[in-house]
Amino acid sequence: MHRPLFACLALALSLVAPVTLPTPAHAVTIDITIGTSLNRGRAVTCRGGERILRNRGFRDIRRVDCRGRFLIYRAWRGGNRFEIAVSAHNGRVVDVRRIRR
Repeated sequence: MHRPLFACLALALSLVAPVTLPTPAHAVTIDITIGTSLNRGRAVTCRGGERILRNRGFRDIRRVDCRGRFLIYRAWRGGNRFEIAVSAHNGRVVDVRRIRR
């Protein structure tokens, strides 16, 4: 009585065992960098700052001051006028202020 039961159990385990084999591991490349990748670590030009703002939805961009640590622009977005400061070091938008008309 027990012998056929063990035979069926052994047969079932032998059929299931190949299905439960672990999958092989794959190497994954992860790029971990410190800082920003907006401009690949290079300084931003005045024209490059305009392009960054245009990509963020600003229109009619005017240069106010492109000297120093921050590039200052005035631009329109959504019917409002803004003064925007972009970091000359890495291209991040560091300040956005709405200007009254």
